[in-house]
Amino acid sequence: MDSYPAIEDHGLIGDLQTAALVTCDGTVDWFCAPRFDSPSIFAALLDKEKGGFFRIAPHDVRYVTKQLYLPGTPILITRFISADGVAEVTDFMPVTGERAIDAHRLVRLVTMVRGSMRFRVECRPRFDYAREGHQLEAHRHGYVFRSRSATLTFNPVDPVRQLISERGDIRLEGNDLVAYGTLNEGDTGGVVLETAGTQPRIISQEEVQGMFEWTRDYWRRWLDRSRYTGRWREMVERSAITLKLMTYAPTGAMIAAPTAALPELVGGTRNWDYRYTWVRDTSFSVHALLGLGFTEEVSRYIDWLDERIREAGDHRDPLKIMYRVDGSSDLHEEVLDHLEGYRGSRPVRIGNGAADQLQLDIHGEALYAMHLADEQGIRVSHQVWQSTVRLVDWLCNHWDQADAGIWESRHHPRNYTFGRVMSWVALDRAIRLATRTGRPGAIASWSEQRNRIYNQVMDRGFDRNRGTFVQAYGENMLDAALLAMPAVGFVTPNDPLWRSTLNAIERELVSDSLVHRYDPYHSPDGLPGHEGTFNMCTFWYVEALARSGRLDDARLTFEKMFTFSNHLGLYAEEIAATGEQIGNYPQAFSHLALINSALALNDLLDTDANSASHLHRS
Repeated sequence: MDSYPAIEDHGLIGDLQTAALVTCDGTVDWFCAPRFDSPSIFAALLDKEKGGFFRIAPHDVRYVTKQLYLPGTPILITRFISADGVAEVTDFMPVTGERAIDAHRLVRLVTMVRGSMRFRVECRPRFDYAREGHQLEAHRHGYVFRSRSATLTFNPVDPVRQLISERGDIRLEGNDLVAYGTLNEGDTGGVVLETAGTQPRIISQEEVQGMFEWTRDYWRRWLDRSRYTGRWREMVERSAITLKLMTYAPTGAMIAAPTAALPELVGGTRNWDYRYTWVRDTSFSVHALLGLGFTEEVSRYIDWLDERIREAGDHRDPLKIMYRVDGSSDLHEEVLDHLEGYRGSRPVRIGNGAADQLQLDIHGEALYAMHLADEQGIRVSHQVWQSTVRLVDWLCNHWDQADAGIWESRHHPRNYTFGRVMSWVALDRAIRLATRTGRPGAIASWSEQRNRIYNQVMDRGFDRNRGTFVQAYGENMLDAALLAMPAVGFVTPNDPLWRSTLNAIERELVSDSLVHRYDPYHSPDGLPGHEGTFNMCTFWYVEALARSGRLDDARLTFEKMFTFSNHLGLYAEEIAATGEQIGNYPQAFSHLALINSALALNDLLDTDANSASHLHRS
């Protein structure tokens, strides 16, 4: 690899236990196994020289590439178009199921559509973030890359001659594999990589076609369960597939992103590992998934969340902000000094030191998700409810303290307004749950604390001099997290206090419809440098505009955001000043916020259209 591809120049494939990124030029430059948070096998995305990659691309041919998904699936097709011919590389991972396994397959098929091309195949794994060496074993029907802790089996697809024509066209460069083959019109070839494999074998066309059809049909059957029929169906469905791809099937937990250490500023230090499950992110996804009709996914996540609530409530501790997909909470942060980072963005971090922060708002997101699920008949057990009561009781005694906030500041703790708002949400939804289900709880005490929070936010979270809600008590900085206040019901969209806040956010945090989380210069977060605009906040802005009755502004802002997605409809975490995508990719927060905005905006547009039609008839 000569240079780093743009973050947005990637497609995502996965099997519901792990995932891989594939560039527009046919390179797998990020792949961890057997889980999302496992050590990498290919990580050229973080170090083009040392990280390792697997590339299939034309050799000595001038070409352009186009990339698309097979409709209704995450099966990725990369097209190579030249004067000599047109070829397609189809990449996918067969779905593994709900039992955690070590063996995962990455299928790469090449089809010559027109003319002929010579291809170069390079497989250069670098195990354990390029910290482990490996040996390459040549077998009769393939190859095995073997390190101390992992293996990767290289299985050719029959007929082998069409992609890797003769033994003379295969070179072993150290312990890496480089091969050449010429394809003519109508020819097909391919490779199936398998983790934790044993003896390599030649895989028949019939078998690989079966893998393809099973994967295609699985995803289309899944997507058929969606009940979304509104505007922007294509973007909503792609976002739903992306969220599903980032869900760990054995537990139902959703990761924030499948990547680690992609920078929020190229060359900067804000490079975090997002391959974990944030209670906040996944809880917000409950609204999106329920809105689309995916109740099974919500039920699986609520089961996972129930276990975390039991652990916290039974120990009378707060929830942790993030966990591994299996529910464990050891996320020790480590710097990989031997990797240069994406385009020189260092340090490269794995693990996440924010895991032990106190962030009060997550209790609101968790109870909000539980409340929404309960409304759809997804109810918790008696034991989980008892733990929930203990957790809510803990919050009653601890909500009035400084914390790290939703943006995980590594500066000193502060009294964040959003943390108080979401603590109010936690108590409010707990009261509603207990009242609706008739389950026991200290409703009088919860109500008293809920009212105290509300009054405190109105007294200390609203700066009367500037006429806005602010990021933290005693300060006058804005925070885009406040855009969620109407959506969670803390304020009404037409409240003058809220309208003045929205206007101030527009003046100070919105740039050409894109929204910054906050101003790190005036509101220090303990880290050097700056960052781009935050996609989730832009989608929150869309919803806030719509709820405030500014439907034309909301729709224009929403559709402007589509111009910042990549060619596949995927979003990273942020948008740089240059317009390119930055941060970990793709980002669950971005896609779930897109869905929630689409649901809310579509309903409000329909209501407005129906009202206009009624007035016209009158």
